[in-house]
Amino acid sequence: MEFGVTFMPDPPCTRFVELVRLAEANGFDHAWTYDSHVLFPDAYPFLTVAATQTSRIKLGHCVTNPGTREPTVTASLYATLQGISGGRMALGIGRGDSAQRMLGQAPTKIRDFERAVKMMRGLLSGGRESWGEVELEFNWAKVQAAVPIYVAGYGPRALAVAGRVGDGVIIALADPELLTWMMDRVRESAREAGRDPDELRLIACAPAYVSADRGEARDQVRWFPPMVVNHVADMVKHHAPEDLPDALVRLLRRREQFDHDYDDYSKHSRVDDPHANFVDDETCDRFCIIGTPEEQIEKIRELERIGVSQVNVYVMAGNQEEIVRTYGERIIPAFNPIPAT
Repeated sequence: MEFGVTFMPDPPCTRFVELVRLAEANGFDHAWTYDSHVLFPDAYPFLTVAATQTSRIKLGHCVTNPGTREPTVTASLYATLQGISGGRMALGIGRGDSAQRMLGQAPTKIRDFERAVKMMRGLLSGGRESWGEVELEFNWAKVQAAVPIYVAGYGPRALAVAGRVGDGVIIALADPELLTWMMDRVRESAREAGRDPDELRLIACAPAYVSADRGEARDQVRWFPPMVVNHVADMVKHHAPEDLPDALVRLLRRREQFDHDYDDYSKHSRVDDPHANFVDDETCDRFCIIGTPEEQIEKIRELERIGVSQVNVYVMAGNQEEIVRTYGERIIPAFNPIPAT
């Protein structure tokens, strides 16, 4: 089992780098960050500095998008960072949420999204790719290891893209039942494309908060389900509700009873997000990773059993250092014991 951690690119950059270094020292395999250039500072300089101040941990966006970031530029940036970091980059990409919605843009259309991912994956693997009317290749990056691209999604169409052209999938959920439904669609798509589904990495992302007080823990992560449901609302525009998991559709209907949409991104991924007032305790428990270290280990064991390759915990509330250290001292060693010397 790999362990990742996501920190928002909040200023100052020195604080972000401090947290990434702490994660590296505590055994995390990946450090991820957001790419939403209006809500937060631009994350590329943050990742560049982090690459120069670490030696082992892998780095990347969870996630960027091909709407606000022109795909050939993103590919070039990641190829450049691959050289700076010594081969430690990993690219997560989705159709676009807060970054595009803050500009009044809709998520990237599936056809354009898949085309962009396919092109970027080829360039970042040292290949030659068509883009528009031209043929492109990064001759200056051919000696580097390929940068893996992980496709983020919830709905059948986006999950199918992950299966066809991604190195893996990013699903922002820690609910084993829902993850199984989604990963089955990824695997099915991979098989239909003639790919081995067992070669795909499956990354489950969710907020983590360590506390014996479950009420406190739930309040620290209650911001997360509204973000998930916002994507579900987009999914039902393209799929009949009966074609989607009941648990997600029920949560969407519950939000509708509170008569509001996810229309204010100023508190995006913040503990005090006003959109969280419809989220019940059971949903917090299902979607997130909370409780004592022992309870979190048990939850992660469930995710491991259904085939999750990496658990990526969002550490965005208070007690960031404490949570990172608890993972390093008690949770990560339960899965990846430190070798005897």
